[in-house]
Amino acid sequence: MKESKKRYVEAMRMLKLTSRTFYIPITLLEPTLKKTVASAYLCMRAIDEIEDHEDLEPATKDYLLQETSSLLKHPFDHKAYLQLISPYSHQLPEVTLKLGDWITFCPSGIVNKVQESTSIMADGMSKWARKDWHIKSKEDLNDYTYYVAGLVGVMLSDIWEWRDGTKTDRDLAIAYGRGLQTVNILRNQQEDLERGVTFLPYGWDTDDLFHYAEKNLALGDQYMKDIDSRSVLLFCKVPLALAKKTLQAMKNGREKMSRSQVESTVEEIKKSI
Repeated sequence: MKESKKRYVEAMRMLKLTSRTFYIPITLLEPTLKKTVASAYLCMRAIDEIEDHEDLEPATKDYLLQETSSLLKHPFDHKAYLQLISPYSHQLPEVTLKLGDWITFCPSGIVNKVQESTSIMADGMSKWARKDWHIKSKEDLNDYTYYVAGLVGVMLSDIWEWRDGTKTDRDLAIAYGRGLQTVNILRNQQEDLERGVTFLPYGWDTDDLFHYAEKNLALGDQYMKDIDSRSVLLFCKVPLALAKKTLQAMKNGREKMSRSQVESTVEEIKKSI
């Protein structure tokens, strides 16, 4: 098997293992965008696994994320990265260990943008690790969700523009990512509380967080008005629709949608575009 084919197979395997939200929509993209968005997602997932790790101390996360952010600002030195994470390699998942592979897999014309966004994300995550994820205000929540998800929207907008000149509103792109992330926060509230973390600003309750999610998802709808490509529209609409239906499921006392509901939602969107 040729090296490029091996990288593609490995990236798709890892994508399926690590993404509940984006695996299906990524597979709906045309080939070049499929490869690009898959590699970008895996780069960001690699650092997200450091931030979310249950056993690493906040100070360790801060250090690893800061150093990784620095490495991403230059042509990526995979050996230096492996040396950085070597004391923790037995704890870190495969997607994190193979960050260098995901960068290599990314098309050369956009890889610098992907590294830039991932570097900014890692730096922001390190800041919140230092703060022990202590959210005090709506501004704090906006800041945190920008780094962990809004930047995904910005990076996607960069990819659409690189591919065919499509220009989208970056603020709406941030809201799109922020809305998806807030649904995840709502789903994971109990798990976060068990590790001593809450993303509710002071004075907020769960209803406020639902409202915050709904407002940002509505802005996500506006984000897609500038997109003409059918495959990109499919990609953007599927996670948004699933997020909205997950919110409704949680309001009805269910933690998540069923597999059949997910599949029927995807089919509905395919037929609507």
